[in-house]
Amino acid sequence: MNNFDRMLSSEDVMRRRASFLQRIHIDGPLLLILLTLAAGSLFVLYSASGKNWDLLLKQASSFGLGLVSMFVIAQLEPRFMARWVPLAYLMGVMLLVVVDVMGHNAMGATRWINIPGVIRFQPSEFMKIIMPATIAWYLAKRTLPPQLKHVLISLVLIGVPFILIVRQPDLGTALLILASGAFVLFMGGLRWRWIVSVLAAAVPVAVAMWFFVMHDYQKQRVLTFLDPESDPLGTGWNIIQSKAAIGSGGVFGKGWLLGTQSHLDFLPESHTDFIIAVLGEEFGLVGICMLLIIYLLLIGRGLVITAQAQTLYGKLLAGSLTMTFFVYVFVNIGMVSGLLPVVGVPLPFISYGGTSLVTLLSAFGVLMSIHTHRKWIAQV
Repeated sequence: MNNFDRMLSSEDVMRRRASFLQRIHIDGPLLLILLTLAAGSLFVLYSASGKNWDLLLKQASSFGLGLVSMFVIAQLEPRFMARWVPLAYLMGVMLLVVVDVMGHNAMGATRWINIPGVIRFQPSEFMKIIMPATIAWYLAKRTLPPQLKHVLISLVLIGVPFILIVRQPDLGTALLILASGAFVLFMGGLRWRWIVSVLAAAVPVAVAMWFFVMHDYQKQRVLTFLDPESDPLGTGWNIIQSKAAIGSGGVFGKGWLLGTQSHLDFLPESHTDFIIAVLGEEFGLVGICMLLIIYLLLIGRGLVITAQAQTLYGKLLAGSLTMTFFVYVFVNIGMVSGLLPVVGVPLPFISYGGTSLVTLLSAFGVLMSIHTHRKWIAQV
């Protein structure tokens, strides 16, 4: 067999693989990036958790469950999912009400529904998918750019779960859900004068939240962000130790399992919100840049899927999910490096957390569905 025949043979194999993935509604590049993140996450988590195999196995199980969820959701046509969005929204709000009335309290927050011996989950995580899907479903049936009344109705749909989640209290998740709905409005062609008006109103709203909504510990986080050294052994401890861990890693890091800040318990929450500090200490600037490149590839693939979506609903939903994922990454890295206040947002796919992991993979299952069903649908 000559070189030309070999090239034809390899191209034929690649086409068959692509065709097979299309038939099972899986996007190959997206799956490859997600599996790479999964492997890297378990690698870093083993060190960040102090070689805790139980934690590692739980995270691996969550990855497995999330991949199953992603595969199942990818089989569903976007127009089928759109029919059930209103019911999902109502169920999500009802679960948030249940949390508010009789939720499980842990570490001073009531964010979980706990059925002893059966399951424990955080309903607010599911709203990260349901919220953009709801606003996309609502706007896709209207003329765009949206009229004022449609914008106001969308804001009400966003505001109800936002208020319920703020009451838990979980301001970080509430702001992310607010952003996911706002991205849909923005992509729907929201008029610039309304955007400017909202930005102008942000200052008095922030002042009102400071005095009437935010808890004392949330206010303290903002003050600590402005001046971490004001309480170095108290509220400023986390961010000071986090920056020390990242800085001590240098360019190439100290090596896997050789980090001191996490292994000597200087860095709290090293396996959850501050796990990128462990990555920076052990793998240095090179390790963090590699992670950022993988994230950029993932976001880039999401934007490609958004551009290729054939329906308005698909474009709005895919774009919002992709941009919300970007906000996750930006907020976590910003707070760990001292550029943003600490709001308790985990690093996607890297931080330990079952519900968050399943939700993220489910969201990418939605992206795969939008992309792989585009040849068979014309409108929602």
